[in-house]
Amino acid sequence: MDRKFAIKDPLAESRLFLSRIVAAFILILFLIAGLVVRLVYLQVVGHEHYATLSKDNRIKISPLPPTRGVIYDRKGRMLAENVPTYSLELIPEQIQNLDDTLVRLQKLLDISDEKIDLFQKQRKRNKSFTSTPLLQNLSDEDVAKFAVVRPYFPGVDVYARLVRHYPYGDLASHVVGYVGRINEQEMKTLPIAKYRGTNHIGKTGIEKTYEEHLLGTAGYEEIETNAQARAVNTVATVEPVAGSNIYLTLDIDLQKIAYDALSEYNGAAVAIEIKTGGVLVFASRPGFDPNPFVSGISGKDYKALQDSPDQPLYNRALRGQYPPGSTVKPFLGLAGLEYGVTDFGHRLFCPGYYKLPNVDHKYRDWKKWGHGMVDMNEAITQSCDVYFYDLALALGIDKMHDFMDKFSFGRKTGIDLVGEVDGLMPSKEWKRHYRSQAWFPGETLITGIGQGYTQATPLQLAHATATLANYGKVITPHLVHSIISADYADLIGGKADALIPLKTQNVDNIIKGMTNVVHGSRGTAGRLAKAITYQIAGKTGTAQVFTIKQEEKYNEDAIDFKMRDHALFIAFAPVHDPQIAVAIIAEHGGHGGSVAAPIAGEIIDAYLNQKKEAQP
Repeated sequence: MDRKFAIKDPLAESRLFLSRIVAAFILILFLIAGLVVRLVYLQVVGHEHYATLSKDNRIKISPLPPTRGVIYDRKGRMLAENVPTYSLELIPEQIQNLDDTLVRLQKLLDISDEKIDLFQKQRKRNKSFTSTPLLQNLSDEDVAKFAVVRPYFPGVDVYARLVRHYPYGDLASHVVGYVGRINEQEMKTLPIAKYRGTNHIGKTGIEKTYEEHLLGTAGYEEIETNAQARAVNTVATVEPVAGSNIYLTLDIDLQKIAYDALSEYNGAAVAIEIKTGGVLVFASRPGFDPNPFVSGISGKDYKALQDSPDQPLYNRALRGQYPPGSTVKPFLGLAGLEYGVTDFGHRLFCPGYYKLPNVDHKYRDWKKWGHGMVDMNEAITQSCDVYFYDLALALGIDKMHDFMDKFSFGRKTGIDLVGEVDGLMPSKEWKRHYRSQAWFPGETLITGIGQGYTQATPLQLAHATATLANYGKVITPHLVHSIISADYADLIGGKADALIPLKTQNVDNIIKGMTNVVHGSRGTAGRLAKAITYQIAGKTGTAQVFTIKQEEKYNEDAIDFKMRDHALFIAFAPVHDPQIAVAIIAEHGGHGGSVAAPIAGEIIDAYLNQKKEAQP
């Protein structure tokens, strides 16, 4: 049987062996290069990252929230303070069975389901290692109850915290505002580092407008922990920087006088220091207690506030839009003088109504039998509607709009509070744009007495009055006088932002008519002059809530309270050295002279007496 023998090829075997050696060598080189690159990355490029991870095995970062700045009134009385309290807080990362822990805590401290739900929402927004409050403002009894069983609740502890408190309650609620827990929507937009360790943010008022100043800067502690994540040593501390303290122009004494004087009426009172623009009074009645909002108001209580027919959450001084009524007449009279449409001595007969040419409809005066022959001085003093119907028609709606706009009617004043509204001073263009309708002459007439589409806020009325008393100097109203921190102090406001070019004689004439409103024998606010030794320039106003038909008679006693006219009054004093301007609205008060004017009188008198007592 034949056999085949393979002949060995030493050269081919050598080549194969050599190629394998080279391939293995190249592979080893690649592996060594990869190892070197990885070592370089670990030791150089990623050193900081991996050193931090290594450090985090034993070092935890604990944020230190800053102390929120305090809010004071102009005399240094605290309107928003930080009070020490106990807070029950949980760190979910350190709790094995969170649901069971919550159930046991709920039984121990009688915690409502609503508080549990609120905690769960807050917990989901925070990191698992972050301490999240479950209960705030713990009583001494609750602290003692928990202290006994503390060892059975790992990850749960009682902390001493500073909590926001508003000592004046509803009196300054719409000015100061309140802080509340950060919600999900806010969490998405807020800088994480800035709010680390902080669960609250300004929601309304000064608290919201000046949040950046009041918040401060967070600090942190580096804490060494053991295997059970318990703190054993503090390695390093970066102290937080407290927020700035804020001093307001508001006078809480005057605020209380205004709030109490409104008494049974819902409404608002605004008083402005004429020379500086500082707001002395910013009262909206009814108010609300802001303190429950800090730790989380219950759904039941919040719904009660929302559903209340008195609308206590509604800031009437800033957002309330009312027909200004006859309070616009001094400004309309000034417009007529400035445009040369009329003069101060022009006389007109008032029979108790006004009729457009070739129109049967009668535009009534508040005085059924009329005022007889009146000039502008008498028309302002007695609040003659017919005189201002005629003047409004002579001016035309667009001139009225343009002039009143200079006094901030129909636009924001620029006050340092979020949420201000524009009000409305109508024009032909406005009606075309928003109503797709033409403007009618009758609408011009009722605009001339502050009715129709015209809407103004109490703040706008006070600001316009201050500008008139200032002879056209426009000073933006402001509530914050100064911001004080450890390294700087910033004073705010006090300078004229604009100047309305007005003839001095025209302003003098209008002020003469307004002075007669209070001090004249036929003035509509005559009772105000009886108890004062100085002069007040003012103007009463009555704003209709509903329209009366042509032949119907308004009978205040026969209609529901909510359908009665609003009572308004604007004023400044003293006449020859204007220092304070005031605007009052008492909802359904009926008569500006009998209801709103006395409220303004109390505020003015208290302010001027304060200044007199402060003089050396």
